[in-house]
Amino acid sequence: MEPFKVHILGCGSALPTLRHYASSQVVELRDKLFMVDCGEGTQMQLRRMGLRFTKISVIFISHLHGDHCFGLMGLLSTFGMLGRTARLRVYAPMQYDNLFTLQRELFCSGLGYEVDFIPVDTTLRKVIYDDRSLTVETVPLDHRVPCCGFLFREKPTLPHIRRDMIDFYEIPVSQINNIKAGLGWTSPEGEFVPSSRLTTPADAPRSYAYCSDTRYMPALHKQLSGVSTLYHESTYTTEHIARARLYYHSTAAQAAQVARDAGAGKLLLGHYSARYNNEQVLLDEARAIFPNAFLTDERMVFDV
Repeated sequence: MEPFKVHILGCGSALPTLRHYASSQVVELRDKLFMVDCGEGTQMQLRRMGLRFTKISVIFISHLHGDHCFGLMGLLSTFGMLGRTARLRVYAPMQYDNLFTLQRELFCSGLGYEVDFIPVDTTLRKVIYDDRSLTVETVPLDHRVPCCGFLFREKPTLPHIRRDMIDFYEIPVSQINNIKAGLGWTSPEGEFVPSSRLTTPADAPRSYAYCSDTRYMPALHKQLSGVSTLYHESTYTTEHIARARLYYHSTAAQAAQVARDAGAGKLLLGHYSARYNNEQVLLDEARAIFPNAFLTDERMVFDV
């Protein structure tokens, strides 16, 4: 099975602390790197985690609060200093379009590579990215500014070849792709062997949902049904639920409710308020509702 991983670069909320960096993640699938949000310090974390700058071809920005996007221009500038030539795509709320252009002209002129800005309507659920490996779909969220999450869906893969059967029937290597595609094999003696006897089923496609800053949305789980791994902001404990509602954030318990109702395989917590010196209280609250919950922390890597 090809790697499908989430690298945590930052999992803190807006107020800087010595414990956590601002929000940023890298999603890795089939040797491709996709960045999700780009808070301050993202470049340092890329260095610490040994992630290659040149492999990042797409950046997704969930919303225009500084702890999710203030690191972007610095990263674009560094790409230029590293001699990047490959095109970069930036998906961000449409409200950023004009300012993004001005910032690039002011801070990042003459980069030496092309940057495509793709405006996102955060109110729509829509596939915004599609390649041979996956699709990325927007998930509308409820925050103080236009905001959306991102749902990464792996595309189905082909069945696995049964090497023992290939050897038994002495099938040429040149026929492997045809067999994976569903064609059978006819031996020189005229015996037909169906593809189902020569293969085992493909791995089930995996999915990863990144739900950035948002109030609790009782119907959100319907958009995330069956997701393999869900990251959902968990800024507060239930003790501060009024504060969460006021600032359009969620509690760990509410994140767990979304994961439970969606039938998620795994829940990742993050975007912690600076008031917590130990996030174990958030984890305990979430696990009381959804046992397969985990705290994120800088430099952690999770398999989807």
